[in-house]
Amino acid sequence: MTQETHAAHGADEPSDRSPARRTVDRRTVLRGAALGAAAPLIPGTAATASAGDRGRGGGQTAGSASFRWLGTAGWRIDVGDRTVLFDPYLTRFTTGLYDGAFDPRTPLQTRPEVVDAHIGRPELVLVSHSHWDHLADVPHIAKTTGARVVGTETTYHLLVALGVDAGQISVVKGGEVLDFDGITVEVVPSLHSRNKKCTYFAPGTLNAPPATVPSTISDLPEGDTLAFQVTVGDSGPSAFLMGASDFSERAVRGLRPDLAMIAVPSSTVTHRYVPRLLRALDTPGVVVPVHWDNFEVPLSGSPVRDPAMDLEAFIAQVGEASPATRVVVPDYRTVYDGDMRPRE
Repeated sequence: MTQETHAAHGADEPSDRSPARRTVDRRTVLRGAALGAAAPLIPGTAATASAGDRGRGGGQTAGSASFRWLGTAGWRIDVGDRTVLFDPYLTRFTTGLYDGAFDPRTPLQTRPEVVDAHIGRPELVLVSHSHWDHLADVPHIAKTTGARVVGTETTYHLLVALGVDAGQISVVKGGEVLDFDGITVEVVPSLHSRNKKCTYFAPGTLNAPPATVPSTISDLPEGDTLAFQVTVGDSGPSAFLMGASDFSERAVRGLRPDLAMIAVPSSTVTHRYVPRLLRALDTPGVVVPVHWDNFEVPLSGSPVRDPAMDLEAFIAQVGEASPATRVVVPDYRTVYDGDMRPRE
């Protein structure tokens, strides 16, 4: 899940999504926080100017990879004809989260025609944790493409219960550095974000198959949280991918990614979240905020902000902590190169 399950999926703090505030935000189309106005979507806008794009992976290889934001925390990374997915949640079904009627008994759904239009032929699917807005479409993707899924033991048990071949799933704990024929995946132990009450939706882990086949969103517990760093070739680019807005400071030290896809928090309970994270990552050259959108609005349109997320405050904190970092607010339609610049 994440973003404090967007204020614990609204279950704990419905006031964060008041009708008046929601009406305003649903009318807002983000062009990038630097512009901050409703207007037709433009390719991912840099919110701050770079003071020397430093790309630690080496500029010569930046063009060999492309990145597409799949909304929420999700990414599609293409390296030539090879595709890696991270937290691909594309069906984006309604749970009542954004209209004050959140229902944890909402049935799990997958819309194959929607999912298939965005994923290509992935060979690898990385899963940060098992909440529905990260895992719900993974069973369909795994069963129809044969892609290998990398995730926690909880993710393993849930996917097997949902019909995925156990042989397709690689269980990891954090600390593994895996080489997939030139695409390196470093598994990073991480933490789930929390709301203002320091709680979140559906905690818990599975060390055995669930008693019944998961059928509702509450049947998918978090199951511990991971982050991943994906590096293309020997010299990058490298991308740090988060599925929730908290982290283990010691676990991320030394990663030094070129790109950091950082989840925007919905509360301030994590002490100095942005400056601590950027310092631990050694101030990445590019920061891309994620998990700030309403993930019950179809990807066919423009991103609509989750009203619990203060995107401008997040960008300001990045600028204060690391003035040389370029912030790119992504959109759904743009394909970015390894420097997170729109491909022509």
